[in-house]
Amino acid sequence: MSNPQRASKAVRLQVAGFAVLAGVGILAMKYYASVVSGSASLRADAIESVVNVVAAIFTFGAVVFAEKPADKDHPYGHGKIEYFSAAFEGGLISLAAALIAWEALSTLHEQFVFGVFKLKDLGRGIIWNTAAGSLNGCLGLFLIFMGRRHRSKSIEADGQHVLSDFWTTLGILAGLLLVKVTGIQTLDPLMALLVSALLARTGFMLVRSSSQALLDMEDPELLQKIIEVINQIRPNDVIALHELRTMRSGRFIHVDIHIVVPRHYTVDKGHDLAESFGEDAIQRLGVEGEMHTHVDPCKATMCGFCAVDDCPARTAPKSPPPPLTVENSTAPGD
Repeated sequence: MSNPQRASKAVRLQVAGFAVLAGVGILAMKYYASVVSGSASLRADAIESVVNVVAAIFTFGAVVFAEKPADKDHPYGHGKIEYFSAAFEGGLISLAAALIAWEALSTLHEQFVFGVFKLKDLGRGIIWNTAAGSLNGCLGLFLIFMGRRHRSKSIEADGQHVLSDFWTTLGILAGLLLVKVTGIQTLDPLMALLVSALLARTGFMLVRSSSQALLDMEDPELLQKIIEVINQIRPNDVIALHELRTMRSGRFIHVDIHIVVPRHYTVDKGHDLAESFGEDAIQRLGVEGEMHTHVDPCKATMCGFCAVDDCPARTAPKSPPPPLTVENSTAPGD
């Protein structure tokens, strides 16, 4: 492992550990706000922070596990645990949404059937929750930034979750200010129900995106980036490409590709060309990964778009090949 990769690994672990500690502190602030205010919506916000802490702990474990190198049983490494982590977090968010909805409906039932109103020191609760929400917003942006910078899907997913908590906190605070101004306490549990719906949507989106990654759904954006790099570095003796495929394992990217080389090349020369071409492409992409290349010999029909010099098998004048596209590079066959 190179020095930059070691440094990136250390940063990922530090960020994941920091997320746990920060989550515990923010949870304590939100819990206090819910107790002093008696607000159902602030209690809902505190419940989501419990989920934040559990998810942060799971994220830390996923980051530690994902750093393990490839072995005999896991030849592609352990990076996909990060997608499990993100899916697990989506499930936790959905569970929190259900608990918050139950809490809100129970409060509405008590208000309408028994005439019980629980709001106490709402002003102090709003102040504490505003402070906690502000910290959550900063933490969420920090985790998203660091997750993308160091290619950790679980840290980025945790940041998305924390940031969604920040936006729901803003909505709750707006609703509670309305309650304080109007005195209509029924708005409090109704706001909690709205939070529940927003959280359910966030959980669904996280589970869906993680499931697609676990099923190795192709990434059009990554394919386009690979083709752009290949068009920049492609030597004349890489006549054509086909059957381009990619797979992500956490931050590690695996690329499979067939390259067409002049048919008069020796096995050694074709192999060396393929190896150097793949290594150069990964380096230019600026990612951690590998490119597996399969070498195919050219055919006479390809002479019309081949620029190889001094080819003994040429049947047509040499001509610069057209730029590669995602469509023709991912197509099967020639």
